[in-house]
Amino acid sequence: MLITAEQLDSIPVKQLGRALQLLSESKERKAQSLFYAIYPEHDSIWDGPPLMGGLVETGQILHSRHKYAKHMEFLGAGQYRERCAMMANRSGKTFSLGGFELACHLTGLYPPWWKENGGRVFNTPISAWAAGDTYETTRDILQITMLGEVTYRDGRKVMDGHGIVPGHLLGRGTWRSGVQDLIDTIVIRHVSGKPSFLGFKSFDQGRKKFQGTGRHVIWFDEEPPADVYNEALIRTATLNGIVMLTFTPLSGMSEVVLSFMPAEMRPDIT
Repeated sequence: MLITAEQLDSIPVKQLGRALQLLSESKERKAQSLFYAIYPEHDSIWDGPPLMGGLVETGQILHSRHKYAKHMEFLGAGQYRERCAMMANRSGKTFSLGGFELACHLTGLYPPWWKENGGRVFNTPISAWAAGDTYETTRDILQITMLGEVTYRDGRKVMDGHGIVPGHLLGRGTWRSGVQDLIDTIVIRHVSGKPSFLGFKSFDQGRKKFQGTGRHVIWFDEEPPADVYNEALIRTATLNGIVMLTFTPLSGMSEVVLSFMPAEMRPDIT
């Protein structure tokens, strides 16, 4: 509804201030609810604000999940402990594969079609790692995808919740020392009311950084070295967890790439 300048001037200042506050709160709730708009049954238009540095724009078409056969195949292969999506750049592997599935597991919010499609389900809160090739790319790609951008509230540095994980479910986080604006570990509220934990890693720091206690989910958004990948398999074994890889195979026929290729597609190196 449009109102004239004269009508606007006639609104009491207090009432106008309250209306603007409600409008701002509504916009913020929308920005924190992207998760619920991903993979719609039918094509829909995102009517919220731009998110993730322009990855999602106002007015952008969010296509029906039925148009993403390969994405559904990956998400539906939940019976496998190891999954790899080797795809071209700008094909949605970070946002709509690794990021979306990890958000489902962290929150326990699985879409209605998830089980029928064959997706893995964790019935309890989880502990997970998301890892990129450097701390900088982990911050600039994975962190912004999952949690949104860094902001300040009441003088405290926090994530704005404009990522895939619904913003109202974000708890307190700790910041990694030595890297500006990178979360080390953050609490995410699970549907059970208990906390899940998400940590951010960089595999250029070596295999030893992936030692420690078990994890339910480890997601590599770039191709890791073989020793780092093998360590991730050990970390998820005790909890019957999963390891997901989403990357463009820029390193050629590496050990990790070859391990996911069917035998008949592997080059003859004898």
